[in-house]
Amino acid sequence: MISEQLLKARAYETEKEKEITPDMRPAYHLSARVGWMNDPNGLCRYRGKYHLFYQYNPYRTQWGPMHWAHAVSSDLLHWETLPCALAPDQPYDNGAGCFSGSAIELPDGRHLLMYTGVRFEEREDGSKVDCQTQCLAIGDGVDYEKLDCNPVLDHTVLPEGASKVDFRDPKLWLGSDGVYRAVVASRPADGSGQILLFKSEDAIHWRYVKKLAENRCRLGRMWECPDFFPLDGKDILMAGTMGEVHTICRIG
Repeated sequence: MISEQLLKARAYETEKEKEITPDMRPAYHLSARVGWMNDPNGLCRYRGKYHLFYQYNPYRTQWGPMHWAHAVSSDLLHWETLPCALAPDQPYDNGAGCFSGSAIELPDGRHLLMYTGVRFEEREDGSKVDCQTQCLAIGDGVDYEKLDCNPVLDHTVLPEGASKVDFRDPKLWLGSDGVYRAVVASRPADGSGQILLFKSEDAIHWRYVKKLAENRCRLGRMWECPDFFPLDGKDILMAGTMGEVHTICRIG
């Protein structure tokens, strides 16, 4: 079922994009339908097209409660916009919204999105802090339904000292052994950065495996938006480093 918040976002972007004429848009690069865009997510090939999502605030031209916008392409050059895919409409993501994540095709042909949901948690002194968890939505390439079991990863699975405030940006994949894995950015007690590895047999139920890498206060602070993939017989970990230039690290 499509939520009221998502229907509202879709109606707003459909109406407001009429005010943006072609000469106001870049001739080459994809631009937001309306409002704010950042952090491309979930780039994958699904049902013969490339799908791209990005963090999105349709209502203002500045960072705000994050939605996921959606576009498709046959050649990675020419893009067609689709309706907003995700809105911050659940208790686990109705704070700062739906943060970065990734997407894959499931064996039964459905499209799986894994993203970071951010809610606000009130402290004893009355201040509020982000609480970040990993969540799933499954769909057909246009419409997506968030799972009842969300969040599938929260602070209860984190290693000792890891922050529930900085736990985000899942990248998932299906291994050659038939097991799903995901790397997620995390911040340990010393405030530096680490990448955590999780695994699942069905892409729905996840468990913690180990710390894949940690920077021990080197190469910036928090590591964000990790990717992990084989290349020329090596395993490559790539991440965006806060406070430093972007860094590629080889693991193994």
